[in-house]
Amino acid sequence: MKVFKNFKDYTSQKPLALSLGMFDGVHLGHKSIIDELIKVGSQNDLETAVLTFWPHPRFVFNPDENLKLLNTLEEKKFLMEKYNIENLFLKEFDEEFRNLTGEEFVRQILIEKLNVKYLIIGYDHSFGKNKSGNFELLQKLSKELNFEVEQMEAINIHENNISSTKIRNALSAGNIKEANEMLGYFYSVSGTVVHGKKIGRTIGYPTANIETKSIKLLPKKGAYIVEVFVKSQKYKGMLSVGTNPTVNGEKLTVEVYILDFEGDIYDEEITVKFRDFLHDEIKFEGLEKLIERLEEDKRLTEEFNF
Repeated sequence: MKVFKNFKDYTSQKPLALSLGMFDGVHLGHKSIIDELIKVGSQNDLETAVLTFWPHPRFVFNPDENLKLLNTLEEKKFLMEKYNIENLFLKEFDEEFRNLTGEEFVRQILIEKLNVKYLIIGYDHSFGKNKSGNFELLQKLSKELNFEVEQMEAINIHENNISSTKIRNALSAGNIKEANEMLGYFYSVSGTVVHGKKIGRTIGYPTANIETKSIKLLPKKGAYIVEVFVKSQKYKGMLSVGTNPTVNGEKLTVEVYILDFEGDIYDEEITVKFRDFLHDEIKFEGLEKLIERLEEDKRLTEEFNF
């Protein structure tokens, strides 16, 4: 997959079948668009491309909003490549770009710069200044500018449209299985193992403290069953998102106890994949009660069907 940070670096070898949008999460709704792009590209001898924005435009419009994303940039690139997209455009949502009308965007960017011959958009997608670009505008321009346009239907699960917002809401409520179902893969968080307070090792449950990217959405506070990937090896794990209220913690941490694992992994990059929710964050009366709960969580994790 070729990645372009600005359009000047791109020279068209073949016309493009392209879709545009944030693609946060690259969920099953996005996957249906990508699958259609690949089919159309193959049938019409077009290269496939996705045009997305980094950072998220909401950081520009609402800088004070504490928006968290489903994907880091690295994760988004990985998923796009995994799903066989050939060209990925990562456009910065700068002042010049945000002032383009929908029609200017189509003429100046999609047609003149990128040579798009087939455009696929999601069921609710709008673009351009004041959201002036939509499916109706694209249909009108397609005849004049000689490209085809297709609008995809929403993908439903349990009669609900899949969206990045719904996935964020599910994760924020601890509904891991629901979020994973909409994503089409297990939600993951990666980060570097850093030194913590080391209280876990004193009670027989040494944990790895994971320093995650600040942009990445963490599920709600609580305990989870996870898969842990350390140096390409997979382990079962129980993970806590929270402030460790039993020992009067204040800082939000992500800590994972890795079953059947020994070794020093400080400064290692590890990945956890969320499989199930165990329980909300609990302030126990003392360490004894905490250990009892950890033993129960460990039993449930060992019995979980990975």
